[in-house]
Amino acid sequence: MRDGYMRSDPRFAAWQQGVRNAPEDNDPELRPWLGLVAELVGRGVAVRRARVVSEPVSDYIEFEHHTTDANVTAGEQVRWLPRRRASDLALPGNDFWVLDHRVVVFHHFAGDGELAPEDEEVVEDPDVVRTCTTAFGAVWNRATPHDEYRISRRN
Repeated sequence: MRDGYMRSDPRFAAWQQGVRNAPEDNDPELRPWLGLVAELVGRGVAVRRARVVSEPVSDYIEFEHHTTDANVTAGEQVRWLPRRRASDLALPGNDFWVLDHRVVVFHHFAGDGELAPEDEEVVEDPDVVRTCTTAFGAVWNRATPHDEYRISRRN
């Protein structure tokens, strides 16, 4: 739900310098997340991600959009929701993953987008899981699939 993450990421720095479709963007050996997604999807697990973004998008979100093709190829379902279309939704204050409708993993970031100390918080409280599941569902239903979402840039 942030407009920038981990700006120290070497992949992002290379992308800013014009490098596109580098092996480290698309190769599951170099991007372990892609291998994990392919394995999970191969076992019948749905991996869905929704991104809530400001428009026009930041340079980091443009980078994320560009590299998301590899996520989709690996089997991850990704949708995008412009922040202005989320104003009436109750959303948790942090990025999160809901696992098996039983666990929420929150990710905490510092103000500059880098991971905060104690960056991950695992919560099994059924009320928190329900809140996050409901919020994700509302975003997912309103969001645009990756292959249909067009980046809005500043001119």
